[in-house]
Amino acid sequence: MNPSREQKIRSVIRQSQPDLTVILENIFDPLNISAVLRSCDAIGIREVFVLYTKKYLDKRGLILGKRTSAGTFKWMDVYVFEDLEECFKRVKMRYGRILATSLGAQSKSLYELDLTVPTAFLFGNEDEGVSEEALAYADGNFIIPQVGFAESLNISVACAVTLFEARRQRAAEGFYDQKSKFSETEQQQLFERWKVMLKEKSYSRQQAIVIDKDSADLLPVYVDRDPAVEKSQIRPNPLTKFDL
Repeated sequence: MNPSREQKIRSVIRQSQPDLTVILENIFDPLNISAVLRSCDAIGIREVFVLYTKKYLDKRGLILGKRTSAGTFKWMDVYVFEDLEECFKRVKMRYGRILATSLGAQSKSLYELDLTVPTAFLFGNEDEGVSEEALAYADGNFIIPQVGFAESLNISVACAVTLFEARRQRAAEGFYDQKSKFSETEQQQLFERWKVMLKEKSYSRQQAIVIDKDSADLLPVYVDRDPAVEKSQIRPNPLTKFDL
């Protein structure tokens, strides 16, 4: 690895935001998922949760567009769930707070929220938004203020606006250039993990991981995975066929 490449990777790791993530519920357009991953990478998110509970989605054969995601999937862990309760249980355990994009009596403006603390953002699908079942697990709702005739934004745009507001707030607190969210040891561990991934070009290390009730606990993003174990968690033809 040449020095400039190593410097870039270490800079990305240092500025990562491991206490920030996104949950995507029943998103059926693979280009939207790809665009969300690109936005996540842009602000330093290192893992994303994808939830599918709609039966009609199992025949769509979702495949992420490499061009749309700009290859960002290999720098993130993407977990796929088909059990709503299991998904939210694991996200809550990891992030503590879930905020949903949903219009309601208790909804706050995005710009009124403190996004410097651990947070998981929940976005619903293109037609129906966040489901009532998913909303029951949310700790709060927020909206993105708009003044035009359109009442909503495209899911990928809404996600990008939300994430860059989080970035603005966190940058003001020095989390990008002064106070890394990773310890020095954790930064080195993630660097070694990525270095192996790049060296081996391991296909299994770049796959979405299907999680169910029997799956092991999720590893921190900086901990390397056993390729053999990870590969066994990826079904050759999962219901959602979330092949990256």
